[in-house]
Amino acid sequence: MTVVPPFVVFFLGALLVAFVPRALRGASLVLVPIVGLANLLLQPDGAVVEASVVGFDLTLYQVDKLSFLFLVLFHVAAFVGALFSAHTGRTGQHAAALVYAGSALGAVAAGDLVTLFAFWETMAFSSVFLIWGRGTARSWRAGNRYILWQIFSGLLLLAGIAQFAAETGSIAIADLAAAGPGLEAPGALLVFLGLGTKACFPFLHPWLVDGYPEATPTGAVWLSSFTTKAAVYGLARMFAGEDTLVVIGASMAAFPIFYAVIENDMRRVLGYSMINQIGFMLVGIGIGTELAINGAVAHAFNDVLFKGLLFMTMGAVLQQTGRIHASDLGGLAKSMPWTSRFCLVGAASISAFPLFSGFVSKSMIMSAALYEDLDWVWFILLFAAAGVFHHAGIKIPFFAFYGHDAKIEATDPPRNQLAAMAFAAIACVVIGTFPEQTLYRLLPEAATYHPYDVTHVLTQLQLLFFSALAFTWLQRSGLYPPELHSTNLDTDWFIRRPLRAATGAATRAVAVPIQALRKGALGRIKRADLYMRHNAGPYGVMTRTWPTGAMMVWVAVFLLGYLVLYYVQ
Repeated sequence: MTVVPPFVVFFLGALLVAFVPRALRGASLVLVPIVGLANLLLQPDGAVVEASVVGFDLTLYQVDKLSFLFLVLFHVAAFVGALFSAHTGRTGQHAAALVYAGSALGAVAAGDLVTLFAFWETMAFSSVFLIWGRGTARSWRAGNRYILWQIFSGLLLLAGIAQFAAETGSIAIADLAAAGPGLEAPGALLVFLGLGTKACFPFLHPWLVDGYPEATPTGAVWLSSFTTKAAVYGLARMFAGEDTLVVIGASMAAFPIFYAVIENDMRRVLGYSMINQIGFMLVGIGIGTELAINGAVAHAFNDVLFKGLLFMTMGAVLQQTGRIHASDLGGLAKSMPWTSRFCLVGAASISAFPLFSGFVSKSMIMSAALYEDLDWVWFILLFAAAGVFHHAGIKIPFFAFYGHDAKIEATDPPRNQLAAMAFAAIACVVIGTFPEQTLYRLLPEAATYHPYDVTHVLTQLQLLFFSALAFTWLQRSGLYPPELHSTNLDTDWFIRRPLRAATGAATRAVAVPIQALRKGALGRIKRADLYMRHNAGPYGVMTRTWPTGAMMVWVAVFLLGYLVLYYVQ
């Protein structure tokens, strides 16, 4: 049986949507992930596609239980994104989104580091068009910064690959994963940081909260699904059990909460919330036990669904009202009832309410921390879980739909967008209610887990109750940070300000010699112009009118000279 890698279906789909008539463009977009998923499910076990390119033996595609889960996840995410975007008819955005999704599929199924790098960079350059596509000055600048961060990630990854290949003679991902321990393998630290940049390690995270909120209302849904999850997959594949990830993940779970609470832009709130959720995943990968790995990848699966659902609801709000700041919104539950209900499902899922998807994966990671006697990690994750409910579970729906009535005229978005939100919402409820019959069957490790015991349920309900009580008290007492139009400085300030100053200093340093060169060049051009005008201009020596008599004299002189020379010879 011929094996067609899933990325091929998506790349061909990108060509298809670029050339089909406008009336069929949306349907073609939705059809691509459906065909891709069918192709994936019909492939034989252990399918492999290999090729030899310029002396490298490449494994373009291979599947095991870990990669299969992410392949299914990315097909589902692409379907939701395509359904949500189908009404727009924007050819460039559709093609870029499909290439982006296809590149993510290629990255998680790559069997060697060279193939991984190729798809890694294709993801970067295709995804930036989802930011630039909004067509504003802010989105243009944010996209420029975004692509620089993505290139930085790629350079780190490439340097690590080159060092590993030079010292070991291998480019196999499995060899890097087995070369441990930890980060001691040649080039491992550079690969780790390259993956970590796209996983939003602390101080390497600003590209997400800077770029995603400036994307198109539909583009942000695609962006929320692939880049960071591909990085999580790479870390799970190559660095499972790396203790450093526990510390990094715990810090990522905690620090975004403080930014999200004071942030006014709702999609930036979701950006910080995404970093928070990735922190949970990295803690699980760092612990490295079977239960922890299962929890990490299960939470990645669920995060794509409930975070995508929240980005869809906020994208619908932006699309229908033209506003996205909490201070400008409120009371939309009356005019956008279905969107508000779907937002509540996403909020309950990310907050890990029992019977919703976040509960059945987040509790796995926290339980794994307790089983390994990492009590300090458990307390940080408990604080982070309370913070998530505070800023994503309460703040997002409250300020957008149920806070003060901003008296905005709006309606629910088009039916295709409501259908996409309904699909994600139903998936969140089904997975949360029947985890063992749905998500747990896809997990890569053999560890079993039963989330619905009395301890887990009561602990989570108490946490949610006191978080809601704290939010209510802060609101009623006036102590909750006010929602203001402002710019909250992040760690990229320490990069952007020095770079801007250095750029200005460099510009001033070269301005004087450049001005001197310019002045000298202009002077030479001016003198050359005057010379040409004097000799060849309308009244120049060579082109002005000569009297007939003078011309006859010169003809006679030339003729006499010719005769003299002729007879002298």
